[in-house]
Amino acid sequence: MGGHVLPDWGAASPAQVTLERLLSVVGAGALELHMAPAGLAGAVTGVTVLDPLDPGIRPGELLLAVGVDARSAHAVDVLRRAGEGNAAGVVFGPGGPGPAGSGLRTAATEAGTAVLFRTAWCTWEQLVGVVRAGLASAGVPPGPTAQAVALGDLERLAEAVAALTGGSVTIEDPESRVLAYSSTEQDVDEQRRLTILGRRVPPSRVAAMREAGFFRALWGADDVLYRPAKGDDPERLVAAVRAGGEVLGSIWVAAVAGRPLAPDASEALRTAARAAAPHLLRHRTRGVDTRLVEDAARAVLEGRGSPEVLAERASLPVRDACAVLAVHHGSRGGDDALRLPGLLALHCSAHGHEAVVVPVRDRALVVLGPLDQDPQRAGARLAELGAALAKRLSVTLRATVRVGLGDVVPGLARLPESRRSAELALDALLAAGGSRAVASTEDVVETVGMLQVLDALREVTLPPRTPVARLAAFDAEHSGSCLVQTLRAYLDHFGDVPAASRALGVHPNSLRYRLRRITALSGIDLDDPDARLLAQIQLRLRDRENGEGTPCPTQP
Repeated sequence: MGGHVLPDWGAASPAQVTLERLLSVVGAGALELHMAPAGLAGAVTGVTVLDPLDPGIRPGELLLAVGVDARSAHAVDVLRRAGEGNAAGVVFGPGGPGPAGSGLRTAATEAGTAVLFRTAWCTWEQLVGVVRAGLASAGVPPGPTAQAVALGDLERLAEAVAALTGGSVTIEDPESRVLAYSSTEQDVDEQRRLTILGRRVPPSRVAAMREAGFFRALWGADDVLYRPAKGDDPERLVAAVRAGGEVLGSIWVAAVAGRPLAPDASEALRTAARAAAPHLLRHRTRGVDTRLVEDAARAVLEGRGSPEVLAERASLPVRDACAVLAVHHGSRGGDDALRLPGLLALHCSAHGHEAVVVPVRDRALVVLGPLDQDPQRAGARLAELGAALAKRLSVTLRATVRVGLGDVVPGLARLPESRRSAELALDALLAAGGSRAVASTEDVVETVGMLQVLDALREVTLPPRTPVARLAAFDAEHSGSCLVQTLRAYLDHFGDVPAASRALGVHPNSLRYRLRRITALSGIDLDDPDARLLAQIQLRLRDRENGEGTPCPTQP
């Protein structure tokens, strides 16, 4: 039926739905991870409610401990049994572990079982449906393509379906509210125009379809429904999106400007509806609470917000020790930047930390608290977390993730200080390159100091005819000339000709020839300490403005 290849909309292999994958699909609107002593890579095979009369627990199941107080001895016993049965995790009711949290943590660590809590706004019945839907949607086989839609990005999903079907697309919830739509062309039908403007299907149209039994047919159908053109209405295709028996919404495709839909539009929509389930689940569970917490954290980090508001929204103590991590995802792709905040929140929770993640430019800032009141212990725990995040996320994102560790500060009001130190450390790691992935400012103090000096000198106007400026002009006028980089290598290696020549990949005699050319063309006195220092500073300023440049040719 045609040659379209459907995008891989974030589906996982049905043979291995991990706890990490399930939580990324279900989102924080239904489940909150408290700790995962064995990590997040274990398989989840199903969800079951704890039955006091049937102590049997099947491996890989997520156990819902309905009616079990997380602060009780019964909770410890449930965790022990869950560990013996190799359960994927135990979910307790909302409220957290409370003052008895250390006992729960010890029991979970000994059992090697993840501990989760149901959110207050999600009932047990809803949670069962959401988790089952999440498991079903996480097991949708992926399509073979390089194009990916970030989880929850409904606008991009609509654009992808429109490209494959040749029509205009709306994605709607079960109440016919528009969640996303593809780019609108000029000649759209009146029905689509009113639907998009009102962000929902007009009530009169919904009533007519309901009276005609259309929705009963749609929610009960396992296939794409076709509505032929009628009057001014173009032909339409529609498919329900469901997972685990739960209806999540629908995808509509309408022909545009009299053009027919693609010959394989039905097959494309059929596959898209199956792949769309995790995206609609993420949209449903994301909620406004996460955005409110993020907004409060961003305001405090920028020095303009209220620590008390952040404490209330994020359930963080105002005056306890806290810190910021600055994390760079290490790749150029936009999808990794979109995935990074969710992955960070997930893995911080798995290591037992309360975290608020705030995306900023090319990185994410992670607010962590409360930390140990002893600065040394808190700093050590922070370094352990940073190393674990860098290692795990580098594997997940297939890129080098770097983490700057902020100073531990005594209260949320001083988070801007911790943010500044975290970002200075991250900038130093990025500037240095190499294999180092985690550092505090103390670990990379020389690079941090140099970056601060260069920032302070950025507005300083140097004389126009410095030796470096002359060499740069000569290189620009003569293709293949590499005298600026040659001078940089010579100075970086303290005048050691053999070491500098190895770094450049040239023979030592070729380097000596270049040095004579450098001296003659620029007038630099390489025996003068001031001349060498000025050249070093100017070369680093050029690196920050222009990048490292291209490699030197191997010939003299």
